[in-house]
Order: sequence, then C-alpha cells, then structure tokens
Amino acid sequence: MVSRLVVAAPASGSGKTTVATGLMAALRRAGDRVAPFKVGPDYIDPGYHGLATGRPGRNLDPVMVGEHRVASLFAHGARGCDLAVVEGVMGLFDGRVDTEGIGSTAHVAKLLSAPVLFVVDARGQSRSLAALLHGFRGYDPTVRLGGVVLNQVGSARHEHVLRGACAEVGLEVLGVLPRDDEFALPSRHLGLVTAAEHGRPALDAVDAIASAVARHVDLDAVRRLAAEVPAMAVATWDPAAEVSPVAGSPVVAVAGGAAFTFGYAEHVELLRAAGADVVVVDPLRDQDLPEGTAGLVLPGGFPEQHAAELSANAGLRTAVAAFARSGAPVHAECGGLLYLARSLDGVPMCGVIDAEGSMTPRLTLGYRDAVAPVDSVLARAGTRITGHEFHRTTLSVPSGARPAWQWRGHDQRPVAEGFVLDGVHASYLHTHPVSAPESVTRFVRACATESVRYEATR
Repeated sequence: MVSRLVVAAPASGSGKTTVATGLMAALRRAGDRVAPFKVGPDYIDPGYHGLATGRPGRNLDPVMVGEHRVASLFAHGARGCDLAVVEGVMGLFDGRVDTEGIGSTAHVAKLLSAPVLFVVDARGQSRSLAALLHGFRGYDPTVRLGGVVLNQVGSARHEHVLRGACAEVGLEVLGVLPRDDEFALPSRHLGLVTAAEHGRPALDAVDAIASAVARHVDLDAVRRLAAEVPAMAVATWDPAAEVSPVAGSPVVAVAGGAAFTFGYAEHVELLRAAGADVVVVDPLRDQDLPEGTAGLVLPGGFPEQHAAELSANAGLRTAVAAFARSGAPVHAECGGLLYLARSLDGVPMCGVIDAEGSMTPRLTLGYRDAVAPVDSVLARAGTRITGHEFHRTTLSVPSGARPAWQWRGHDQRPVAEGFVLDGVHASYLHTHPVSAPESVTRFVRACATESVRYEATR
C-alpha cells in the first residue's frame, strides 16, 4: 500500500505548489521514493514535480478521464514508491463550473481515500483562521483535513496566535513557512514558467524550496499522516491493456524541448504500447525530423514565447511542412496548432494551415464536451470527448476549413474549432488519450500504413 496525501488550500495563490513541490523534493532527499501528481489538466506544475522527484509528474483529472480511472491511474504512477504527494487545484472544493465539485481537489481526495494537508496563506489574519478551518472541515465531512501548513507567517508572535487558532478546531500544525520571496517560482501569463524553459534556475528554485520545507515542516508528521490511509482495492492502469498493438514499429516523432511541454506521460506510454517507436524532436534545436518518421505529434506549450527561435529553425519548419503536405499523420494541440500556422505574432511558422496566430489579452479557459464532425487520423466522425482549452492566443480561420471538433459554448451557441486537413488533426483543444485510447491505436495504425517514410536531409 502506498502512503498518500493531498496538498490543498482555500484558494489559488495560497502556496500549494510551493509546499507540494518542496515536500516532494525534501522527502526524496530524505530517502523516500515519492510519486508526484497534480489534480486537473495543468501541465506546468507537473514539470516542477518531476524535477523534485525524478519521476514523471502525472495528472489526475476526473473530468478528462472519468472518475472510474483516477484510482487506477494513481496506482500506475505510484508503483514502486513509498509515498505519493498529490497537489490540488484552485480551492479545495473548486471543480468544473456548474457541477457539484466534479474534478475538484476534494473529489480526487475522496476517490483516493487520502487525507488533506491544508495550506493556508496566513497574511492578514490571526484567530479568524479558526473560523476558516472550521468552515472548510465542516462543509464536507467526508473530506478529511488531516493537518495544516501555515504559509507567509510574519513573526513568532503571529505563529503563536495562528497555532492557537488551529488548536481551537483540533487541527495539527505540521509546518510553518515564513514570508520569503526566495521560495517563489517564476510565473507569467498562463501560470508558472515551465521547468523545461527555466532550466538551471528551476532546479535551484526547487532545491531552495526543498531546503525551506525540510527546515519548517515536520516531515515525520507528514509521513504519519500519509500512512493513515486504507488499502486501495483497484487494478493498476496498464497501457498495454488499453490499445491494440500495430505491427511495423512506425517511428512517431513527438515534439519536446522548452517550447512544447504540455503533454501527458500516459500519451507516450500508449503510443509505445500501440507499437510506435517514439522519438523526441526539439523544434528549437533539431534541424530535421528523425529518419523514417511516419507520424508526428505536436503537443501544447509556449511557442509564443519562442516564436523567433522556432521561426529561425527554417530547416525543421520546411521538413514539417513537407511531411504534413504528404498526407502523413500529424496530431497537433494548442501550441502545436500555432506551430503549423502560417505565422505567429508576425513571424513565419510551418505554413501547413493557412491561418495566422497572435497573442491577445483574453484568456480562453475551460472544459469542452466536444464531438468530432468528420473522420480524421485521430477519431471517427461522431466520437465524443471532454477536452480542455487554455490559451491567450487566437487564430484566424480560413474559409472552407474542416473543423477538428465541435461543441456548444456557455451560451449554447455552436462552436467549430480546429482543422482537419488530409492527415493533419490540429486543434486548440487539449485531450487526454487515457479517456480515448482507441484514438492512439487509430493514429499509430495510420502511421504504420503510411506508404512514405520521411528521409532526413541532414
């Protein structure tokens, strides 16, 4: 049985990522094998979790994959570990809008029968903390608040009063973090700067947070709390059981590096289980596609932050354009969609899709219940899936384009989004392949039957 706990908070900005990442790294330093998880569709925090633990950061999202898969995915990601730390999303009870907490941190904590370590930003409050804790604990008694970490504590006197407030409601304080900007992780328009982009400073930041947590949090108390869980009677998710293997070992190039970090670890695992030979290509550095490439996956990321460098790599842009125009299978999401466009913020991209991308001040964010309107390398017409949008860019839509997905907006008006063009399936919509593994089989099969394999020119 894997010990486990969920790091939650009253609201975003309370310090969940700092505490969760610091706990992961501090426990690893102390010799624990730590499995990292993040509630929801977030791609950024798991990158820091990976640095902290040396293991892939994984997501637990009941909305995207279905609540029946959460425990089995947890068991898959926690294999061989002593303890799992699950970072929550937003406030403890905040889930998909217009649902009763579906996809919330509390929802996942209950699915895992895991206690909650509650992180509270203590600035501007003292005894009122007791009322806050009492309210959160009483709102849903089936969610167990097992302890508190006080964050942003201003002085010894402040700490004394806060500890008294926690004692009033019978909650143990497991840690007290002082006010110190040194512990903050770098951020920008969609949240934190990704770990892959921040490079060595990201490692240094995680190291500093680990040291702070080791000094100010009782790691033994955290271990005891995490161990107070029932056994999980659940089958471990197995990618090989989800897909039909395809013969021929087609080479599938998956974009990575600093510009394309928004992918799920299970996607590559499913691709390999389906028979693909997965090779990572970095569009910022690699001048050509891998020899024999039969399919290309372009995940999301922050290409808008690297537009000039991506554009300057004309060799790979030309190779991607030629590959896509040959009719070969290409699966692009969000950042990958922008990379396939004619231009992004005025600089040339691959030109596969006759559209121009640009940054906007408006954030597009939310889950979408989508249906595929046409057949593609990814899905049959009529396929239904729940995905997630998360971007501040917009893309012009050429006339006559075949959309990749359709759904109804919050105002119930129909939305047609993305592009299906020969073998290309490109969309802003992030999807989780665990929810539709048949799409991975379909994609790899299309790669295996592709008659032309890419021949590298360099």
